[in-house]
Amino acid sequence: MKSETTSRRNRTSFWFTAREALGIALSELRAHKLRSFLTLLGVVISTATLIVVMSVVHGLNQYIATHVADMGTDTFIISEFPWTMTFEQWLKAQRRNRPVDIEEYDFLRDTMQASKHIGASATLSLPPPAHYGNQQIDEVVLNGVTPSLIDIGQTEVLYGRYITDSDYLHRSMVCFIGHDLLTKFFPNTDPLGKEILVRGLPFRVIGVAKSIGTSFGQSEDNFVQIPLTTFQKIFVARPQLSIFVEAWSSGQMAALQDEARELMRVRRHIPYSEADTFGINTSEALMSAWQSLTGTIFGATVGIVAVFLVIGGIVIMNIMLASVTERYHEIGLRKSLGARRSDLRMQFILESSVLAGAGGVMGILFAIILTALVRAVVLPASVSLTAVVVGLLLSCLVGLFFGIYPASKAAKLDPIEALRMEG
Repeated sequence: MKSETTSRRNRTSFWFTAREALGIALSELRAHKLRSFLTLLGVVISTATLIVVMSVVHGLNQYIATHVADMGTDTFIISEFPWTMTFEQWLKAQRRNRPVDIEEYDFLRDTMQASKHIGASATLSLPPPAHYGNQQIDEVVLNGVTPSLIDIGQTEVLYGRYITDSDYLHRSMVCFIGHDLLTKFFPNTDPLGKEILVRGLPFRVIGVAKSIGTSFGQSEDNFVQIPLTTFQKIFVARPQLSIFVEAWSSGQMAALQDEARELMRVRRHIPYSEADTFGINTSEALMSAWQSLTGTIFGATVGIVAVFLVIGGIVIMNIMLASVTERYHEIGLRKSLGARRSDLRMQFILESSVLAGAGGVMGILFAIILTALVRAVVLPASVSLTAVVVGLLLSCLVGLFFGIYPASKAAKLDPIEALRMEG
């Protein structure tokens, strides 16, 4: 019973002391506003930098996953180059690799039995202009596609229809358009059956795609798709293809990639000892490479932030030492009235932590403003709760760590000697 009463008394004493120390710390901050602000600049800058970088990395990761690496876990692309290469690998690939052609697509389509869907796409390297009546779009993305591509990519039909096998076989002058062309050319008119001019050539509109949105500020809806055979006949006789292969499930992906690699090597007569002359790419590989890059950037940022935090912590320690010197008389008076070493130690550590925590809060507010500007002007970014918590905890820990020495110095002062000094 006696031990329980003592424990309750100790807890009450602790919270009373902590509350009193917190009140003194806040009053000291209010009493020396300019000094406190200048002291906190290092903590403010480091906290804001950390949160902004975490927010940009977080936003970019989400954006890449949603808009760029959005093929899903059951689709891969065969193209001339792998998406993830070192500079040395790229130089070698430039010499060895060659474009994927339509004969290779036909070979894979007819030979691969385990795939769910297989399609191909080619893009005109110089975006041509498009016209309808007196309206013009200076540059549109022109793709030659196979009919099966609608089953694989993110493109969906809003109304009308997609390119069919009949269009493909007969090299028809038809087109499937993106939402930007609908908005520009046909704001109040049904586009189906109308003819638009692409690089001066007429194409009949057979369908319109659902809006996709933007990617890094560039519209994903500014496109015209025509049959790949028509693309060959009019624009490029031997286009460079990207072949899209969809598996029945993500568990089948590895086996299907191995089959595609083996077939491509056989088709190209690549010796066993030599590397592939093409690339097989997945969204997971792209995301892995991207996260490795952003991880490197974040690691470098952490190093910079650590330097700022140490500098800010040293400044806080110096200010707290000056504060101890200024308050010798107060410390001596409190100790002579019964204040324990632990009380004084807690007071100055709390003052240091509150000082650094205030810097962290200012850094968070500054980071939120900066992140909003970055999101509005340059890059996708979103402030996460994790970034805010990490920033605030780091700033408080800096105050706690660098406040230990000044607090110990104050706690060890002899009350009689302290009362003789006026700081």
